[in-house]
Amino acid sequence: MFPSRIWRERAQRYRLEAGKCTTCGYIAFPPRLICPECGAREFETIKLPDTGRLLTYTIIRVAPSQFTDEAPYAVGIAELSNGVRLMAQIADCDVEKITVGMEVVIEFRRVQTDGHHGVLSYGYKFVPKWY
Repeated sequence: MFPSRIWRERAQRYRLEAGKCTTCGYIAFPPRLICPECGAREFETIKLPDTGRLLTYTIIRVAPSQFTDEAPYAVGIAELSNGVRLMAQIADCDVEKITVGMEVVIEFRRVQTDGHHGVLSYGYKFVPKWY
């Protein structure tokens, strides 16, 4: 990932900032310029909650080259308490013990390293609340 892209996405990746439409209340993550519900262009910045419930998940057993040392690992979609849905890796648990509906907490973690001496990319991952 390029440093310029990391810089542009820092509000979403590092602080979980979303845009809330001031007209209809739609929450867009990542933030948008135009509301898909009402077409308005006015948004306020809000911070997303850090807890939610897992809606679905999949287990990756044959991983892409940069993630082979992590396989098997799980990726899932969680619905936060305000209704926003996020996708992230599920960390710190046995992939066979993951269940739909389990509570997860969003934690800030290292996502990947770009080469041996490259840029470290950080973002969010889901961690089971019972961990």
